[in-house]
Amino acid sequence: MSLQPLRVSLVQGATRWHDAPANRDYYGALVRSCAGSDLIVLPETFLSGFSNDVGASAETMDGEGVAWLKALAEEMDAVLCGSLAIRGEDGRVYNRLLWMRPDGSFATYDKRHLFRMAGEHTRYGSGRERLIVELDGWRVLPQVCYDLRFPVWLRNRRMEGAPGGMDYDLSVFVANWPAPRREPWRVLLRARAIENLSYVVGVNRVGVDGNGLAYAGDSAAIDPQGQMMIAFGAQEQVATVTLDPAALLAHRERFPAWMDADAFTLQLP
Repeated sequence: MSLQPLRVSLVQGATRWHDAPANRDYYGALVRSCAGSDLIVLPETFLSGFSNDVGASAETMDGEGVAWLKALAEEMDAVLCGSLAIRGEDGRVYNRLLWMRPDGSFATYDKRHLFRMAGEHTRYGSGRERLIVELDGWRVLPQVCYDLRFPVWLRNRRMEGAPGGMDYDLSVFVANWPAPRREPWRVLLRARAIENLSYVVGVNRVGVDGNGLAYAGDSAAIDPQGQMMIAFGAQEQVATVTLDPAALLAHRERFPAWMDADAFTLQLP
């Protein structure tokens, strides 16, 4: 399938701490303002906040959070993307991104890189598989927060037969990225777009969480040359951007750095 223009909505909100019903009401209202979008992106752990109290925040795949997301995707006739604290069948809790389609089918990605500075690696399980999904001809790489700092994991590789010759066309980062580190967030989003010749969308939260951490938002959509298409501030905000496939493919043809990239095989510890 050839790429078509893709309408992506960024939903930047102030997640309520450990209050899933309130967050469903809150984010549901914000999502419903995104009529006509193909993809609607929510922050990391948007039903609980980024909490290491996994007993209080974790749901199961049969729980209310997943069911609510499924119903909302069907209502909006759009893909919804965001992460939840999910207790897996193995008993471990995962920071799990859900890619929920309007037909009720979904894909999942378990956060690979766990933020050890907050002890996430001691309470959550780490994912081992990178997910690439397709939407209207686009190949999309969804990731979670701290993953943004690891360019080898995110590397856009050469792929014969794909439009533009690369593994993916858009990377999406859902995050709870605190305000004291806002500059790395902004810089790394742009770097990932430039080095991977792809669009990048990053959605962060705002407000103050139950641990007293402040979040400055800075959600953004960035084109393959690193230019900001949308740049949010530190307040609740929702906006929609249309990603142009012609500009993406023209840039890759005009500046085919992907043809000179090093081939490698990633081995996970």
